[in-house]
Amino acid sequence: MYTFSSKLKNLSFILMLLGALGIGYGFFTAPKNTQDVEAILASGHGEHHAAPTQDEVEKAGQHVIKSVNEGVNKVEDSTVETLKAHAESVEGKSDSIASQVEVAQDEVKKTTNHEVASDVHAEHAEHLAHVLGQLQNKPWAALYVAALFFMLISLGVLAFYAIQHAAQAGWSPVLFRVMEAITSYLVPGAIIVYVLLVLSGLHFNHLFIWMDPNVVAHDELLQRKSGYLNTPFFLIRSAIYMGGWILYRHFSRKNSLALDETHDAAYYKKNFKLSAAFLVFFLVSESMMSWDWIMSVDPHWFSTLFGWYVFASFVVSGITVIALVTLYLKSKGYLEHVNNSHFHDLAKFMFGFSVFWTYLWFSQFMLIWYANIPEEVVYFKFRIEYYNLPFFGMVVMNFVFPILMLINTDFKRVPWIISMAGTVILCGHYLDFHNMIFPATVGDQWFIGVSEISSILFFAGLFIFVVFTTLAKQPLLPKGNPLIEESKHFHY
Repeated sequence: MYTFSSKLKNLSFILMLLGALGIGYGFFTAPKNTQDVEAILASGHGEHHAAPTQDEVEKAGQHVIKSVNEGVNKVEDSTVETLKAHAESVEGKSDSIASQVEVAQDEVKKTTNHEVASDVHAEHAEHLAHVLGQLQNKPWAALYVAALFFMLISLGVLAFYAIQHAAQAGWSPVLFRVMEAITSYLVPGAIIVYVLLVLSGLHFNHLFIWMDPNVVAHDELLQRKSGYLNTPFFLIRSAIYMGGWILYRHFSRKNSLALDETHDAAYYKKNFKLSAAFLVFFLVSESMMSWDWIMSVDPHWFSTLFGWYVFASFVVSGITVIALVTLYLKSKGYLEHVNNSHFHDLAKFMFGFSVFWTYLWFSQFMLIWYANIPEEVVYFKFRIEYYNLPFFGMVVMNFVFPILMLINTDFKRVPWIISMAGTVILCGHYLDFHNMIFPATVGDQWFIGVSEISSILFFAGLFIFVVFTTLAKQPLLPKGNPLIEESKHFHY
């Protein structure tokens, strides 16, 4: 039996406490009005891509006014010359016409200057209001990305666990207790994500612009999508996805424990059939989940590859976490039957799904970029311009680094190399989800700050606490599994 060490438990509590304090700080320091936004922009803090300051806007306005005045003066000069020429031909009336021209000239200048100044002021006010919305969204977006990322890690492990049962794999049963423990986070993780979705539906934030009736009223495309993208249907679909995943996790775990107690092969057959049925449900629900929870933050853009792309991202993250938890338990003297061949296979899956993710990333990027259709390419154009470092950085972390570290067969058996590669992969895929959510919700006002780091710390602490608490409840070896002996003696 595994015992949840007090050091690791205390670490999880410390992470949750620091994370909760940082999350609260992020919401507390978010700007409350446009005056706060002006102060933030003037100080040069709080955004990755600097927005124009008040002085810059005023200078721009003065430049516009000057340009307009020059154009007005040219028109007036030509008008004056014409009128003067006409006045010279009209005896005794030239003085009267000239005075009328001067009065008209003054009126034109006053009206033009007033209109341009009003337009500049309105544009500046609109810009400040827009930035205010982005900065107020920032702590919500940070919380949402972290909550979604950790929840999807457990979902990725659940899908991998189901695949092992459906394929009747002989190498992996010694890892089933680790997988079941990681999937136990799915329940609290899904509840937190669902609460965030409900809060979005109640307009506590503006992560999903299609939930705002004022936006939809002026957007014809969103009006056409409103049959699918509407809050009640959105929340019902989300509840169905999460309910299906949690039910499969509950019954598969229950059958697995019953199999240990009774050694009745009927429970093994039940898990086989249940896993096969779940995988069908998972493939449909996962695709729809990725459209709803991630792609719909950009409701004017879509990609037919997006469901597979998100799937590859969280599945490789899930397999990586299996490897890291297994390495930790092995280092503490547990999982005596796990050998280098098991780590080799886990590292192969980490390597293979990293390549699969890269294939999908490049296919989606290349096809859209090459076609150069404005409404499609804007998705990548904005990210390349304003998220250049995280956008290309995640490609290096999710593809180049795993390729270099894990392509060698011997490296797949070295614990510190697997740990290092796994840490980089997890950081890279967090950036991947960051890049999917932040551009649409925060715009160019992004930076990795207190809100982002604190959200990661909080959910990492919660994840550790839930997973290792579950590990301590049952023996780490599923003795009743009919393939356990093959797994214990697995060698590659």
